[in-house]
Amino acid sequence: MITLITYDITEPKRLNNLRRFLKEFGLRTQKSVFECDIDDVAIRRIRAYCRDNLDLDKDSVRIYRICNRCINKVGISGLGLKVTQLDYMIV
Repeated sequence: MITLITYDITEPKRLNNLRRFLKEFGLRTQKSVFECDIDDVAIRRIRAYCRDNLDLDKDSVRIYRICNRCINKVGISGLGLKVTQLDYMIV
């Protein structure tokens, strides 16, 4: 399922580590946004990473699941690709 992950991390080292970690799951479409085509197992891994590596009193990570019907309603103004437009699959 297409999943949108947004984050606001207060410390640069934690920010860079999270960014590197999320690159395993999807495409960085904006500075603090990743679009991923992932399953429940991957979401659990991301939540566990956040729980174990972030300061949950200061940092914020939001995970939005986008249903297949709704992904076709996503609009882009300016530059950008939707995850569904990619010609390859990240395994």
